[in-house]
Amino acid sequence: MDVNTKKIKKNAFRVTKHRGFTASRIRVPGGYLEAKYLGMIQNIAETYGNGIVNITTRQGFEIPGIKFEDIPRVNELIQPIIAGLDINQEAWGQGYTSSGTRNVTACVGNNVCPYACYNTSQFAKRIEKEIFPNDLHFKVALTGCPNDCAKVRMHDFGIMGMTSPQYDKERCVSCGACVKACTKKSVSALETVNFKVMRNAKKCIGCGECVLNCPTGAWTRSHEKYFRLTIFGRTGKKNPRLGEDFIKWADEDSIIKIICNTYDYVKNYIDPFAPGGKEHIGYIVDRTGFEEFKKWVLKDVHLPAIAEICTPIYWKGIKY
Repeated sequence: MDVNTKKIKKNAFRVTKHRGFTASRIRVPGGYLEAKYLGMIQNIAETYGNGIVNITTRQGFEIPGIKFEDIPRVNELIQPIIAGLDINQEAWGQGYTSSGTRNVTACVGNNVCPYACYNTSQFAKRIEKEIFPNDLHFKVALTGCPNDCAKVRMHDFGIMGMTSPQYDKERCVSCGACVKACTKKSVSALETVNFKVMRNAKKCIGCGECVLNCPTGAWTRSHEKYFRLTIFGRTGKKNPRLGEDFIKWADEDSIIKIICNTYDYVKNYIDPFAPGGKEHIGYIVDRTGFEEFKKWVLKDVHLPAIAEICTPIYWKGIKY
């Protein structure tokens, strides 16, 4: 049969190695969904697929073994999932209208984990609403704390939770638990001076170990949510590398504006003759220079006073 593979891929169906069959890719922003949708995915897999469901590395689902002629019916069946997860859509009942920007991934966040500094799923869904659908190939990942369980430094945008710990010296009993935890499990940003704890704000990474280990509640998390934004980590054939710090102590609004500004930057500078019409953002920055990228993405961005911009940035990594 004559198949428009470009149209299929844009509709979030994969061209597989099995002739005549495709795979449906289902977005799950932040990896967070109600269990009732699992039954719907099972039904599609058993009725129109081969009974298998792959959980992807980006926390979505992939249902293989679907015949090309069954794509319209599968799109109808995944509509309740798309609507339930409140994913932007151009046409009801026709599946996803774009597959460029990848599913936004996240660790479990402070819904579950005591180490997490914020609600990762909530922020992931907010980012999803801003950036999808889009045909540009962006990868965004969120992690609740500097433990980085979500491996955000391997993504175009890595968002790492931070807290600015608040110290109440009147509640402190000089037990040294926070200093010990910071020394053994973090970066030694605390020290005891005259029986009270001093914090090196420049050295602190906002992990919250002091908060978790204080038995009297002398340390508490800041009401404001802060983030470390890392940029342009990547795998791939030519030059895999880890993302580097761009901004420390950033806020949600600024991060979303920076990501949206990056779409404008890429649309202006992307190589239209790149294979498959795709060029990784990191390669564009390598070509135009970091300062040009920074000029574009910080346009109309209003960072909190505590924020620190890292500049210039130099990437390392393996080169082949």
